[in-house]
Amino acid sequence: MKCPRCGAPMKLRTAKQGRHKGREFWGCSRFPACRAVVNSNIHHLAQSKPARTRHASKRLFRPGKFGSMIIAGVVLLAWLGLREGPIGFQNSSYKSAGDTIAGRATVIDGDTIEIHGQRIRFNGIDAPETDQLCSRKNGARYRCGADAAQFLSEYLAQSRPTTCNFIEWDAYDRYVGDCYRSDGQGVASALVAAGHALDWPRFSKGAYSALQDEAQNAHRGIWQGSFENPWEFRARKRAEKMPQQSQKTQSVGGQSSSDCNIKGNISFSTGERIYHLPGQEFYSKTRIDTGNGERWFCSEAEARAAGWRRARR
Repeated sequence: MKCPRCGAPMKLRTAKQGRHKGREFWGCSRFPACRAVVNSNIHHLAQSKPARTRHASKRLFRPGKFGSMIIAGVVLLAWLGLREGPIGFQNSSYKSAGDTIAGRATVIDGDTIEIHGQRIRFNGIDAPETDQLCSRKNGARYRCGADAAQFLSEYLAQSRPTTCNFIEWDAYDRYVGDCYRSDGQGVASALVAAGHALDWPRFSKGAYSALQDEAQNAHRGIWQGSFENPWEFRARKRAEKMPQQSQKTQSVGGQSSSDCNIKGNISFSTGERIYHLPGQEFYSKTRIDTGNGERWFCSEAEARAAGWRRARR
């Protein structure tokens, strides 16, 4: 007996599964290559699996790694263009008053945030600088600039996103604008009312003066003690920077500039004036900020005469 499909000799077999399990049948000797089965006078040819073919779309479009990167870039640019509000390439997007930018804000300092990579300076107010120190009523100094930034971060987190209306570009190429939380509360007003920023008459024309008077009467924020106006603090630091740089290149009292290496530091917690000598434990870690009254000395006698004491270690 030959296989009706391929002509090979038939062989007696026993079904191992299915509804005919255990029954004998004649099958092609080339089984399973032929997959032809003969049972009595009935010939059953099992259909073979169709050959796998690739989808036409897959054959026509296979970009590869480099092509995928190009496609991803095009998609990203399209996404940026479709986003609500102008983002990316900010300097060419904001040209007239009222143009807005909205999104999750990152705090840079007490009066500056960043949205979608664009730095934004609040219009009409000025907050203490990040490294600026103020004094409490008891005379203890604290980082009022850091406090302003912390307040701003917590305030914005309560109602996101933040929306800013463009006013102008400042001298540092920063976007200057009026900013609001999603609940409509003005950010600049909140900073002034909490005592963490000042009305800046030069730009605000007194828009926040009433809020400032209220904060001052309630001794909030920087009004709890004494402070230097932020714009005056920056001007003083700029004025002191040049003399401090020249001090290191000139001889002082017959000594070379390399001899003026004693660090006059002011304790952050107590306000005590302490000088550190080379080789002492905290000398290398001590940083001198002349803008806050710290300075370099050329001798211990000079430091003591100025009212500073030697570090204990």
